[in-house]
Amino acid sequence: MTDESTDLARLLGVELLDPGPEPARAQLEVTPKVCQPFGIVHGGTFATIAETLCSWATYEAVKGDGMAALGQSNQASFLRPISDGVIEAVASPRHRGRTTWIWDTELSDDAGHLCALVRMTIAVRPMPGGG
Repeated sequence: MTDESTDLARLLGVELLDPGPEPARAQLEVTPKVCQPFGIVHGGTFATIAETLCSWATYEAVKGDGMAALGQSNQASFLRPISDGVIEAVASPRHRGRTTWIWDTELSDDAGHLCALVRMTIAVRPMPGGG
């Protein structure tokens, strides 16, 4: 990662707030570009927020060791729809291993209702190109 965000996350409008890791935080303003045809946030949006946040937070923790952080698994459960406002994402690490980190991300609406849960596994590998 040479930047704190990916092109996809930037395109969607993901705002990375704090790499944590206790916890890491991001948010996204809901606009029509992140919604599906029925006017609610597309599930891929939640997955993108979580993967971006967890990859960034892991990278911030391991980059000093010459390591990269890469999404390995993304498992999302959708609990409640969001159609406007801001999505708040809070990610907490559950496992910080030598080659993988596992995160749980809670995504909530403006009222603080839990709307999605995403479990992320992030692979930790040597930086491509030697750093």
